[in-house]
Amino acid sequence: MPQSQSVAARPVRLRNYLAYGSNDVLGAGSMAVISGWVLIFYTQFCGLSAGQAATIFAVARVLDAFASPMIGYISDHFGTTALGRRFGRRRFFILAAIPLLPSFALMWLPGQSFWYYLVSYVLFELVYAMEIIPFETLAAEMSSDYRTKAKFAGFRILFGQAAAILAGFLPLWLIEALGRDSADTFFYMGLIFAALFMVTAAMLYLFSWERHGPGGVPLPPEQRHSAGPLEALKALYRNLFSTMRIRAFRLHLGMYLGGYISQDVFNAAFTFFVIFALAGTTAVASGLLGTMYIVQFVAVIIAINMALRASPSRAYQIAAASFAAGALTLIGLWSMGITATSAMIWLPIALAGLGRGALNYIPWATYNYMADVDEIVTGRRREGAFAGVMTFVRKATQAAAVAGVGFVMQAGGFVSGAAQQSHGAILTIALLLGLGTVAMLVFGVIVSLRFRLSPATHAVLMREIEHLRSGARTPTSPEAQAVVEDLSGWRYDQLWGRNPLVEQDSANGDLGKPVNAGH
Repeated sequence: MPQSQSVAARPVRLRNYLAYGSNDVLGAGSMAVISGWVLIFYTQFCGLSAGQAATIFAVARVLDAFASPMIGYISDHFGTTALGRRFGRRRFFILAAIPLLPSFALMWLPGQSFWYYLVSYVLFELVYAMEIIPFETLAAEMSSDYRTKAKFAGFRILFGQAAAILAGFLPLWLIEALGRDSADTFFYMGLIFAALFMVTAAMLYLFSWERHGPGGVPLPPEQRHSAGPLEALKALYRNLFSTMRIRAFRLHLGMYLGGYISQDVFNAAFTFFVIFALAGTTAVASGLLGTMYIVQFVAVIIAINMALRASPSRAYQIAAASFAAGALTLIGLWSMGITATSAMIWLPIALAGLGRGALNYIPWATYNYMADVDEIVTGRRREGAFAGVMTFVRKATQAAAVAGVGFVMQAGGFVSGAAQQSHGAILTIALLLGLGTVAMLVFGVIVSLRFRLSPATHAVLMREIEHLRSGARTPTSPEAQAVVEDLSGWRYDQLWGRNPLVEQDSANGDLGKPVNAGH
């Protein structure tokens, strides 16, 4: 029995785009708050050293290394349970996470111990994975059309940028209301964002659907089995390594990491750079971040049009150049003795914002097509596996970047809570902001030169999937063969389940017998 059956596609309306996109208030909003403010909160308001703050991130990532892929695997198989049949194999987790999202506010209670901040951070990260991983599958679940998926990604990133704008400006507004030295600034920020997370998650649940689940296409017999914890644990790294054997996904991850880690390093160092190198304040840093996020919002709109009409890789390269120019210009202005109050600061802020907006959108736009590339290799739909790997990689790399900034700053002589820092500590912060950011951007650009997924190649891919689903064994043309082999990384005669990847997963009871593999 084929896994993908022909059914009339449900129309995707504006409310569906809005509900889907709004959930990135949690996805990107929480990450913007954490990457931009948590190091400042821990070191300047809670008495933790930069090394202790970095340790919190490292511990959380070790635990998440198990949790994220497991949630993705379980959601792939959850449709066989009573709860999955009632609420949806993906959407059940979104519904269950809603009452747990206030855990974000608990992270920002001032005056607690190291262990409190460690536990509260880990708790939110687990809740985040529980909601975000199923969310990341829904664009591919709700539509197979290239343009529709691109619009889903566009709405998502636009809402994410709006949340980032709020993350930039909200501390400034709260500082003006509560006073410059009030640690309660961050707690109230956490409460506001937690409330937004709950509202947007509820909207996502109400206005989304799944390919498999209530009202959808039933799972094939070989996938109608429940996934217990032990089975899910066995699948953790099997899924991790199997997704990495899809060439387009490997390249996509390289672009994603280059674009996002560069921003993580920049964000983690930026507030310290403004305060100690440019003689600014927390309020000034908040205003600059907020303005940068406004520019990013505009850049996303531009990037959506570029990605729909041209090559995502070319748009990525232009965006990386703009962001790198902004970061290097900031360092140049500092070396000239320019302070945060100078009007010249707005030039690098604008350049960085234009590049960062596109870098935020492009990887998530291309991610929505990874399950299609995987389908031509395996003959299966594994959105949950890819979502689990993506969330794990995103959170692991963000934590590594923020923790790395913390450890490097401490090694460079940074003193937590001090009003002034040594020249060596300030130089370390500047090098992190400039060279650390640019190095990751260069890595992403190098990878992007080999990435060839575009509207045209995706259309060829989808035609070849239908061709293979009909029982064919040979390509429709040499050109189509070249396209799908480049995207998948497999020879054409190995596609549609005729490869060691599926044989390994079948032996472990995961994918089952691939469609038409024996024909």
